[in-house]
Amino acid sequence: MTFALDAARLGRETQEVMALRLLKLARGGRAAEVEARRMVTEKGVAFTEAAATLATGGSMKKVVRRVRSRVSQNKQRLSRFR
Repeated sequence: MTFALDAARLGRETQEVMALRLLKLARGGRAAEVEARRMVTEKGVAFTEAAATLATGGSMKKVVRRVRSRVSQNKQRLSRFR
């Protein structure tokens, strides 16, 4: 049950970060370019991390927990107005 709740929360939190990123990208400029690059890089790192966790016997719960942590960090960073 906790895994299902964590996965649902991850989905909601991810949508929030996507909205914040779209706003940043819509503003354009250098900050938008940096954010676009960061998004692409993060995807590769997250995939590699998740694959390594699972390949070494880690659980999906551990993967979701780690991804939620990263999503939370992104939300905090993107929520700051500059």
